[in-house]
Amino acid sequence: MPKLRTVHILKALTASVLIAIQTVSPLAPGVQAAGLPTLGDGASSLTTGEERRLGDSIARELYRDPDYLDDPVLQEYVEGIWLHLQDAARKNGELSPELEERFAWTLLLGKDRQVNAFALPGGYMGVYLGLIGVVSSGDELASVIAHETSHITQRHIARMMAQQGKQTPLMLASMLLGALAATRSPDAAMAIMMGGPAAVMQNQLNFSRAMESEADRMGYSLMSPAGFAPQGFVSMFGKLQQASRLNDNGSWPYLRSHPLTTQRIADMDSRIPPGKRAADPVPTLEHVMMSARARVISNPGVEVRRQWATLPRSGSFSGLSQFEQVAQLYAATLSAMYLRDWPLAREMVQRLLTATAGNAPANIQAKWLNAELEFKADNPQAALAALPLQSVMAPQAAPKVTVSGNLAGPREAAPREAGPSLATIDVVERVAPRRPELLLKTEILLRLNQAGSMASPLQTWVTDHPRDGSAWQTLARVWRSQGQEMRALRAEAEAQVAHYDYAAAVDRFKAAQDLARKAGARADYFEASIIDTRLRAVEELLREQLRDKAVNK
Repeated sequence: MPKLRTVHILKALTASVLIAIQTVSPLAPGVQAAGLPTLGDGASSLTTGEERRLGDSIARELYRDPDYLDDPVLQEYVEGIWLHLQDAARKNGELSPELEERFAWTLLLGKDRQVNAFALPGGYMGVYLGLIGVVSSGDELASVIAHETSHITQRHIARMMAQQGKQTPLMLASMLLGALAATRSPDAAMAIMMGGPAAVMQNQLNFSRAMESEADRMGYSLMSPAGFAPQGFVSMFGKLQQASRLNDNGSWPYLRSHPLTTQRIADMDSRIPPGKRAADPVPTLEHVMMSARARVISNPGVEVRRQWATLPRSGSFSGLSQFEQVAQLYAATLSAMYLRDWPLAREMVQRLLTATAGNAPANIQAKWLNAELEFKADNPQAALAALPLQSVMAPQAAPKVTVSGNLAGPREAAPREAGPSLATIDVVERVAPRRPELLLKTEILLRLNQAGSMASPLQTWVTDHPRDGSAWQTLARVWRSQGQEMRALRAEAEAQVAHYDYAAAVDRFKAAQDLARKAGARADYFEASIIDTRLRAVEELLREQLRDKAVNK
């Protein structure tokens, strides 16, 4: 295995993933003189297909990262924000049909506490729980995602790589993954970057000031059409500026990769109408609950969780605003769950249910948390009873999507007091259960040995969302519980395909083939035919993946 690849697997897979990588050494004179392509230079030597392949190769490694997190509740919330921004980008003419079709438009969550977000080649977006935990409103979170979305739609990554045309995409991926280690450990980055070419590449990947300004400007233009308060940009900049003044201790790597300038701050502030500049975005109860969830999951430590679990019992609790009370109750419930203090968790969740009774989106989140609590407390029957009676979307609230999960047509954001409804994330072409409830209900019924009824809704879901690896894995468990081993093996294979592990997928497909041969005339002919067809397709993807790796050696 090449030395660079060995290092980036050891270092980068535990690193935060940020496209605007920190500068760890000065630009080499030759590189500085050559500069980066300007915004007017057009596209780049990287085609959209090559950029997608580059992103896929990086995403494959990131799915293996211990910090990668698929929390259905947080995933749905952040994806809801991003989908509205994608829709706005399409309406503004910034998201072309080609990019919408060719790019992945896939969100990855990282459970690290650092305040960070990232864009990757080919339409991948990542958000760390640390960022979700510190933003005061969905509008502030939307401002960061809008900025990163504009880096994707304007193909800033490809533009910066234009001068690296002699490098293969996978070589660029290796260099990029190595450079990403800098987001957690500058020392590790220095070790990876030693040797010259990688250092040159790393420094060329830093976004130029012009690109940062363009991402600000175009990201800002997405906010109102997407239903978010543009003031979120200004208030988020205020948070970043305050952290910068406090001498960033490393927990805000977004500052180092997206350095604030007086000009950037003034430009965003000037875009806010004078009468609205002082008005900070209004949070929603759902947002403060999601922010609390992010803080608890991002592993703050046992002592911190113990403190959070009892905060609502303090004498000062009654003097807090409703937003603060709901946030504390959610954090207390989830913290007590991590501590396995079930009586305390049940006390807090009941108070949370009462506090959110008048707010439908927040109350659904509280009910999901209650069901999650009972499930983890090994009380599946109570967990099933705790699920909302109906938390499906209204048909008129759901934008259309393509088979790949992308928005397929224009829609108007549902009116609300502060931004669009984030309860419209399960964007499928029919009324369907929302993903968090679909997966949680299936887990509960599996525990009760009653999951057969979930095979159909899960099949519908993976048909609309074929790259949802977790849903495929859950479907595999349902089919196995029903004695349908061949279908279970196919679902396991598709879960590996979703994460670009084609070798593992081929292994599962072949196991299913062997099972079909042994069954002989008793085998499901149609299922066996699907497996044969999918195996041939994935074997070709594997050959292509291996060819790319051979070129990279």
